[in-house]
Amino acid sequence: MMKVIVVVGPTASGKSQLAIDIAKVCHGEVISGDSMQIYRGMDIGTAKVTVDEMDGVPHHLIDICDPIQNYSVAQFQSDVRALIKDITQRGKVPIIAGGTGLYIQAVLMDYRFDAEQDTQLRDVLQKKYADVSNDELHAILADSDIATAKAIHPNNRQRVIRALEMVQLGKKKSTVQTATQFLYDAKIIGLDVPREMLNERINMRVDKMIQVGLVAEVAKLYETHALGETASRAIGYQEFFPYFTHQVSESFAIEQVKTHSRRYAKRQMTWFKNQKLPITWYEMTPQTQKSVTTEAITEVKQFLKV
Repeated sequence: MMKVIVVVGPTASGKSQLAIDIAKVCHGEVISGDSMQIYRGMDIGTAKVTVDEMDGVPHHLIDICDPIQNYSVAQFQSDVRALIKDITQRGKVPIIAGGTGLYIQAVLMDYRFDAEQDTQLRDVLQKKYADVSNDELHAILADSDIATAKAIHPNNRQRVIRALEMVQLGKKKSTVQTATQFLYDAKIIGLDVPREMLNERINMRVDKMIQVGLVAEVAKLYETHALGETASRAIGYQEFFPYFTHQVSESFAIEQVKTHSRRYAKRQMTWFKNQKLPITWYEMTPQTQKSVTTEAITEVKQFLKV
């Protein structure tokens, strides 16, 4: 089995930095395990690692497609497995870092996904409703699936079309066959931050995002209808849609970003701990950061036998 290092944990826990620190010592290359950092132009809201932060370490699956595209977990699985093979064959160590649990588990284990879309039906629907306005199209969806319609902004035309496709196919989402075994020899490192401290980190991160231009970043994508079905659900983006239509204040939208981010972090930890994965957990705080980094690198070296 090929060896893979994985760094997981909730948002704002320090995964990216630890992965870089490990990569610099162990001749590694980092593969982003974040389902939203793949999108170009979604930089601030996804806390995308910058070139300076990469510190010379090669990174993969960042800025690989436009937000209007819908990038699935099945596509992620295929792309990461190809990267693991390529990085290993070049004598380097693949290091997956991210908090999108299902995406990472889908790579490591023998997940098999059903087909996620019927492109022929989508083409038919797009042609059928080509002359229908966004509001009219949204009303058509509401007649068939009011709950889904309420969750989609009328201007997100592609996502409305996708929802209509799901209605006609008689399904809500893709399904996945249960995985039973690992396909890689994986060393999984988990970062856990005390809840109160993590919430504070998240709030401060969002404040910094606002200071460096998050609202403008989201507005540009929104106004150009550049967000597809998947990207439009991203925390840090969807919360501002009602603000742009004057339904809520900017301050309310910002608080929603913080609230949703905190809830997401909680769901991330619950998911990882419920999967019973062989994760070595470390408590990451400002006081323990240096020792955690040292211990994690030591564990990885032993695992790789270097």
